[in-house]
Amino acid sequence: MTLLIVGGGIVGLATAYRFTERFPGEKVIVLEKEAGVGRHQSGRNSGVLHSGIYYKPGSLKAESCRRGKRMMEEFCAREGIRHEICGKVIVAVEQREIPILEAIHARGHANGVDCALVGPERLRELEPHAAGVKAIHVPETGIVDYPAVCERLAARLPEVVTGAEVLALRTQGAEVVVETTRGTYTGRAAVNCAGLHSDRVLQRSGLTRPARIVPFRGEYFSLRTEARHLVRNLIYPVPDPSFPFLGVHFTRMIRGGIECGPNAVLAFAREGYTRTTVRLGDLWDTLSYGGFWRLAARHGRTGAAEMWRSFSRGAFARALQRLVPEVRAEHLEPAPAGVRAQALAPDGLLVDDFLIRTEGRIVHVCNAPSPAATSSLAIGEAIVDRLVPVLA
Repeated sequence: MTLLIVGGGIVGLATAYRFTERFPGEKVIVLEKEAGVGRHQSGRNSGVLHSGIYYKPGSLKAESCRRGKRMMEEFCAREGIRHEICGKVIVAVEQREIPILEAIHARGHANGVDCALVGPERLRELEPHAAGVKAIHVPETGIVDYPAVCERLAARLPEVVTGAEVLALRTQGAEVVVETTRGTYTGRAAVNCAGLHSDRVLQRSGLTRPARIVPFRGEYFSLRTEARHLVRNLIYPVPDPSFPFLGVHFTRMIRGGIECGPNAVLAFAREGYTRTTVRLGDLWDTLSYGGFWRLAARHGRTGAAEMWRSFSRGAFARALQRLVPEVRAEHLEPAPAGVRAQALAPDGLLVDDFLIRTEGRIVHVCNAPSPAATSSLAIGEAIVDRLVPVLA
């Protein structure tokens, strides 16, 4: 039997890898539209090995993150991929943030996360230049080289076809047929892990999109060499419960340096990594969607502030100064941006949890935001479990 997987990001590759473990000797083909694997979200994220502290207990996000983190650590150790358990702090800079911080701490304990509330003295021991009235220390958070993980997963697979953009897929009797720019492929089942294009691939299978992917660009800076001493590991803010994105933070990268960001601004293309990248079809897909305008009406003021930080390095620096007051605009240099493939429901609410939909012989991963990279091996395992009845 043959399994076809659309998308060579970390979730698609991890699913293929778990399939080969579950069914040794069976054929799996990964179809990737780019010239290599992990070219989008998987290779353009902060490289954090998440603990699962933020996620609702019992949710697919929480459970797959906890299990996926252990699996990712074991995979990296076995394969010799760089990773480090360095810890992070989530910092309340104002008294009004403390109830939210304490709720996150309680949620972390419910998820089995090793975490502790600490005062300003302990915070200064952990991050001497961070400012805060209270914090959560999460010693089990780590950093990892996800592009290297993608390359290693691909190397462990029998067949990865690049330059293969999906044009159509359909069920034909007891088989699934996937038409691509590299030819037509047939298998017993298929998995749609197309990330930024997952909703379109679902649509090309003849289904109505349950949510639409709206691309948000996350823009980053890195600290110049003379300012890197200001951050030891990872410094995060208390998230604003009224805004669906986390806010700017500091991350020590496994390949060196300190990354600052991201903000969250609407991208004008699904792969819109710069402000000047515009694809009219992608932009129309967003602007013609009622769910987007409902989101904009709900978060217009905050969205405008995010947009201003996109154009003003000084404004970006001021946001960072809430966590580390000594950071200055001159300490920042541009770093590569990422684009988040965020599923947006028709009511204007962001789909918060992983969304996986099974339709006959095809499994569609409709939403896989952070911590999808951390969770990827666990998500892959869950997808293979769904495929067992189909492949029997």
